[in-house]
Amino acid sequence: MTANYSNNTVYFIAYAKLPGEIPAANLHRVVGLGLIIDRNSGEIVDVSCTLLTKEAREFIKSVLVGHNIHDEGAEVIAASIRDRYHGFAQKALCVALRGGIERYLQWKNEQTKEPTKENH
Repeated sequence: MTANYSNNTVYFIAYAKLPGEIPAANLHRVVGLGLIIDRNSGEIVDVSCTLLTKEAREFIKSVLVGHNIHDEGAEVIAASIRDRYHGFAQKALCVALRGGIERYLQWKNEQTKEPTKENH
């Protein structure tokens, strides 16, 4: 089943190094965390990640979807991972989350600086 996303959504992904002692590190040296964000509200509307098990991927999605980057910021959202996800990839997920949010905020800032076609 293919998800249909609003034209207001944008996708950002970031990666972080996995600890060597977890099975996923044998397949991937990094974890990728993708965030689908409503550019107007800042709400995280969907999440993808490269964790090994389906349950872990679905759990991280359930932890992150619904958080609002504009209202909460990266550290508050990362705290929800630290509170609820106690797998070995916890730190890597937090690093990837902060990286994705940072990329989004930089992009959002650049968008506000660019003149629109209507202004010309």
